[in-house]
Amino acid sequence: MELIFLIKGIILGFSIAAPVGPIGVLCIRRTLSQGMLNGCLSGLGTATADALYGCIAAFSLTAISAFFLDHQSYLRLFGGLFLLYLGYTTFTSIPGEVAAKAGDKRLLATYISAFFLTMTNPLTIMSFAAVFAGLGIGETAGNYNAAGILVLGVFIGSMLWWVTLSGMVVMLRASFDQRRLTWINQLSGIIIAGFGILSLITI
Repeated sequence: MELIFLIKGIILGFSIAAPVGPIGVLCIRRTLSQGMLNGCLSGLGTATADALYGCIAAFSLTAISAFFLDHQSYLRLFGGLFLLYLGYTTFTSIPGEVAAKAGDKRLLATYISAFFLTMTNPLTIMSFAAVFAGLGIGETAGNYNAAGILVLGVFIGSMLWWVTLSGMVVMLRASFDQRRLTWINQLSGIIIAGFGILSLITI
């Protein structure tokens, strides 16, 4: 029974993480310009936030869920502004310059920024609730052991996607020269800023 919940959690985490959004673009760009470690750390931040949202849904923490949904306008505002900032810095960055300055603080910032962006999208918890229902995982209510295993599966599934994505990008990196990397930075910056604008106009 525990294995079933773990597998369901992995499927859920993978399916929530896989659709390409601002974090996906950010992960690809960071992997290309800064290496697989930075790409995976971006994924780790997102996987942590996914697991936290999954925990809220799995343990039926309705008060916390209601708080995020009631304040989603403010969360979208902060998230949208942060996406605009990331879009600008991505567009203007020179490939390789961040990698040269990478350190513990930079790696921590990579993780925190991805975690923050995921947490400022409270609609993610609605996605978890919908998929929970679709996979028939409502029976975890009151079963804390099953809920914990489910959340662990969500984290593993989400992280599995980000490691896979970063690995694929690394394999393709050799075909990109400095000019192409600069073009990718600019395109990524525009896309990320576009997600920020979309978040702001839908408040």
